[in-house]
Amino acid sequence: MPRRTLPLTWAAMAPTWTLLAFLSLLLHPANTQSHEVTFQTEEEQAAGTYIGNIVEASGITGPFYLSPDPSDTELLQHLSIDENTGVIRSGIRLDRETRDFYELLAVSTSLGQVVTVKVQVLDINDNSPSFPQNLYELELSESTPIGVKRNIDEAQDADEGVLGVQRYEINSGNVGNAFRLDARRGGDGVLYPELVVSNALDKETTPEYNLIIYAYDGGTPPRSGSTTVRVRVGDVNDNQPIFTQSRYSAEVLENATVGTSVLDVTASDQDEGQNGVIIYGIDRRQSDPEEMFAINSETGVISVNKPLDFEDRSVHELIVYARDNGTQPERTTAFVSVNVIDVNDNLPTIDITFLNENQSASVSEGAEPGDFVARISVSDSDNGENVNVNVTLEGGDGRFGLTTQDNIIYLVVVARPLDREVVPNYQIRVIAQDSGAPPLTVDRTITLEVTDINDNAPEFVGSYAPSLSEAAPIGTSVFQITARDRDIGINAEITFSILSTPGTHSDWFTVDPASGLITTRAIVDREIDPAPRITIDATDRGTPALSSTIQVTITLLDFNDNEPIFNPTFYNATVSEAEDVGHCIVQVRVELHSPYRVTFQVCLRGIRGGQVSPSGLEDDCLPVLCWADMPVAFARSQCRDW
Repeated sequence: MPRRTLPLTWAAMAPTWTLLAFLSLLLHPANTQSHEVTFQTEEEQAAGTYIGNIVEASGITGPFYLSPDPSDTELLQHLSIDENTGVIRSGIRLDRETRDFYELLAVSTSLGQVVTVKVQVLDINDNSPSFPQNLYELELSESTPIGVKRNIDEAQDADEGVLGVQRYEINSGNVGNAFRLDARRGGDGVLYPELVVSNALDKETTPEYNLIIYAYDGGTPPRSGSTTVRVRVGDVNDNQPIFTQSRYSAEVLENATVGTSVLDVTASDQDEGQNGVIIYGIDRRQSDPEEMFAINSETGVISVNKPLDFEDRSVHELIVYARDNGTQPERTTAFVSVNVIDVNDNLPTIDITFLNENQSASVSEGAEPGDFVARISVSDSDNGENVNVNVTLEGGDGRFGLTTQDNIIYLVVVARPLDREVVPNYQIRVIAQDSGAPPLTVDRTITLEVTDINDNAPEFVGSYAPSLSEAAPIGTSVFQITARDRDIGINAEITFSILSTPGTHSDWFTVDPASGLITTRAIVDREIDPAPRITIDATDRGTPALSSTIQVTITLLDFNDNEPIFNPTFYNATVSEAEDVGHCIVQVRVELHSPYRVTFQVCLRGIRGGQVSPSGLEDDCLPVLCWADMPVAFARSQCRDW
């Protein structure tokens, strides 16, 4: 960017000066004076760097009214001036190469005096010389006389004065001191370098020179930049070869083998002898740096040098040259366009994106027909008909299908209902085939996991017919219920509970919600309920939860915990003394709340003579006669009902 210097001119400041002068005459008619102060500061100093003080430099006190040129809108951004103290600081990091001078008016509002303030930005050596090119190429005949000069582009340096370019020198490559560098200062102050032949050139001894030339500025220490001057030494040759055409074109299949001829180019040279011998080549600096093609240096036949790829590059632009075989060869160029014809040599590509939340290869068993499972993107790097790709699916038991609108993006959809408990995963093969001749096919196999939903209620395993002694204490294990759930994960975690059912004495029992172990929570009583029923609920933890119930009858085993009870407890009977033996006197009734056998004893107290026998006893009864507290056995009677 060119630096800018914005001095104040009377024409530019005329309106301001007129106003200030008028105000000064009104306020301070006897004191109005004009002063000028100049400050200097180096470039590239940090913003806020102290530059100077208007009060100290001019002796005029503030406060000041600051008036830059109206067109200089950036001065008060680049310079920070305190209107009261007159202190000037840099507002930004100043760059002399961008702007090297600032000027404004500072009017003392108390004294009416005007100070012209100038700030000069001083150069520092912050730029190195540089040449416009990194490489210069010259050709000199070996018969070139000593003292012949060749101009070289001057080096550029953004700094100025002594910090600009001050000297040039050849650093290396000057075999036999064949050259020297002269420099002349132009009227514009620029130092121009000249390459001078200082010794005789000999192509057979040194056909080429690579001179490393440095330019130095006048800084301390000096900064430098370099370039290379390549000097080729050759014989005199005054005719260059000429191609029959300035531009050639050809076509070649991309699957052409290495060595396949593409075309031949022809050039002629009017010179004679070695100067008229044509040598062909491809300019690798300007074209075909990958060396995809080769050219026969003698015949000009261009052939395939490396495998071609239409998808990588469909057109190759070559710059071929023809040079003669003179000691200082002349050279001419022509353009060759080689169009590569596409063949079907690229497999289609498949990219699969799964459309669930975590983008995993899975689908919920609750997915309905038509729901999307995955997106398949296909592409083919070939051209024309070879790029059309058709996608099909194999596997999946007909549970999945494909849909597309453009034959580029395919969507895998659910075709039939899924059931994880029947088939937990599917192997699906995605096949992509292009439309080439012959077609190329690629496939990918994916394992699609069917994720569980809570669609199965717990199922109880086996049947249960537990029994329990009615004498069992509280906490006694009765039996363990088992259930399973065909789902997985949290959907298969089961919690057991006993449903409260009035009249079934289910409250006598409790169940461990995790293990399903049934235990007593109260004293059971067979005489109250010999076969209490409990309804057990098994609920999974799915959302929503599913449950099943089973009703189990627990048989209570009797324990001899109830005495026989006569009902009534007192009997009164009269018998005639003339009654025959075996005559029934009285029938007693006993209430018994247990299945055990009853033994009757007849105890006769205070009776004199005679015998009384119990009869009508069940076969399980043991007939015993108690006489004077001494048991005496007696025969069974014929009476059935006592």
